[in-house]
Amino acid sequence: MSTTSVSRARDIRVFVGPDKAIGGNPAPVWLDADALSTAQMQENTRLSGHESVFVLKPTTPAHRLRMRYFVPNHEMEMCGHATVAALWLLHRRGEWDGAPVAIETLSGTVTGRRVDGTVQISQPRATVQEVTQPSLVEEIAQCLGIDVDQIAGPVLNAATSRVKTLLRLADTAQLHALRVDFARVESLCERLGSTGLYPYAMSRNEADTVSARQFPKSSGYPEDAATGIAAAALAWGLRHLGLVGNAELSVTVRQGEAMGSPSAIHIGLPSEAMAHEGCWVGGEACDAQPEDFRSHASLPVTASRNAGCSSAS
Repeated sequence: MSTTSVSRARDIRVFVGPDKAIGGNPAPVWLDADALSTAQMQENTRLSGHESVFVLKPTTPAHRLRMRYFVPNHEMEMCGHATVAALWLLHRRGEWDGAPVAIETLSGTVTGRRVDGTVQISQPRATVQEVTQPSLVEEIAQCLGIDVDQIAGPVLNAATSRVKTLLRLADTAQLHALRVDFARVESLCERLGSTGLYPYAMSRNEADTVSARQFPKSSGYPEDAATGIAAAALAWGLRHLGLVGNAELSVTVRQGEAMGSPSAIHIGLPSEAMAHEGCWVGGEACDAQPEDFRSHASLPVTASRNAGCSSAS
């Protein structure tokens, strides 16, 4: 792969937390990527070390944009934070006015919109199923380096675009102290029918706020600083368990804290009566600095101060 194609990417940081000088998840964005082959997209992503999005012309008149998503190891059907990054960049460049836009993805149509100066993307209502096999729950505990009785309540497989395995811990201290056997994650997720383990703990001080960690099945790195699709699945899982209310509300998912890259993902849940409408996912976005784009393997990451941050949720 030539360095010319790699240099075409615009690097965005998405889902930065309250301190916009740090945190978030880097997302390389390639605009006008139609000339790149699948192999080139995969290689560019491998070299970047991060989830990447390639913006192309749509294949149907029902869509204005098409997006393809890759992690270093493979192509994905959908990536929430990369979609937010691409839309944020298109708006910043004056190539999208913020009106609702239909995006063609391998997981189906995703709608992007800009409301009150913020960018949001749609996700459907999650499917939620309990993991009922005791042997699998025991394996999850062993993989995370905890006793099975530290898992509070049922383990859930929940999905808007991809299945994530949700398990609740008592507090953030337990969450951040996990010692994961990463060599077991992929095979365990295969047996679970999941694309990642997503342990979480409810905030004791903030309503409708939860901290989470994402250990992906086979992305090419052990942990993710911010995962919009997983956060959306978690918000629906919290409702399924009665941990958030049935009225329209916003759930904040804090991720990346244990990696030194604190992130905040905001999920707008509809009322239960309107759940068929799905939810909206977003967060703050910034232009990234070169040091933000170190490999996941070198995390924790501390991003440098950048005045280019603005709202994208």
